[in-house]
Amino acid sequence: MEVKLVLTQIWHYPIKSCGGITVKTAMFDRFGIVGDRRWMLVDDKGRMVTQRECPRMCLIQVSEQAPGFMPDKVLVVSAPGLDKLNIMLPSTTQYIEVQVWQDKCQAWLADDSVHQWFSQFLQRAVRLVWFAPNAKRQVDLDYARPGDQVAFADCFPLLLISQASLDDLNSRLTSPIEMLRFRPNLVIDGAEPYAEDRHKALQIGELVLPIVKPCARCSIPSIDLHTAKRGVEPTRTLAQYRKQNGDIMFGQNLLAPNSGEIEVGMRVQWLK
Repeated sequence: MEVKLVLTQIWHYPIKSCGGITVKTAMFDRFGIVGDRRWMLVDDKGRMVTQRECPRMCLIQVSEQAPGFMPDKVLVVSAPGLDKLNIMLPSTTQYIEVQVWQDKCQAWLADDSVHQWFSQFLQRAVRLVWFAPNAKRQVDLDYARPGDQVAFADCFPLLLISQASLDDLNSRLTSPIEMLRFRPNLVIDGAEPYAEDRHKALQIGELVLPIVKPCARCSIPSIDLHTAKRGVEPTRTLAQYRKQNGDIMFGQNLLAPNSGEIEVGMRVQWLK
């Protein structure tokens, strides 16, 4: 019997490590899904700030004021105890150098009022930056081609997880967790658990997405998205059966096309 694979969820995260947005359709540009992780919080030295050291970031919800596929559209952010804030492209192009892991690239500083809002909620000094239009950040050449780019995502432009893999994990947990804990971009259904580990590429419609590396999980999936409390699951359970060379693996990193469009409900095909 032919296995029917379907794209069931598309997610993007306008601000790195803050709330995600689920969409029915998505377009790609040279950095991945348009609008995905083009914004990022940094400390006073320009280094990324994420939920790893600041779990309260998971409580910051993000929405988009205008429909469409523009990476520079207005964002609306909300957080407990604060008024909503509209974020537009910086009014002046103040360039600073920012750092994501060992990579350094150029970014624009948001307005001071934006920095103040995030600093007040997170109870630490942070600044919000936007990935500069002329900035470049090469994906690791051990897994990618020269010219493959990524914005402020950790290392790769796309993360894939199958629903069956999460269902298998949840069958081992006392309390099931939601897919969003793992911050995927693409979720597919109809596959066997961890089928994404056994293939070299994924085709959605006309687009071919190379599968290049298992995703090594950090502490972020152990953060409760409703309370920002850090727990022991799912890390403890995953460590029992998903550990490779000292890292816990869950999901697969993909390279993205330079252009194209996908839609929830599209058929998916594994490529060997």
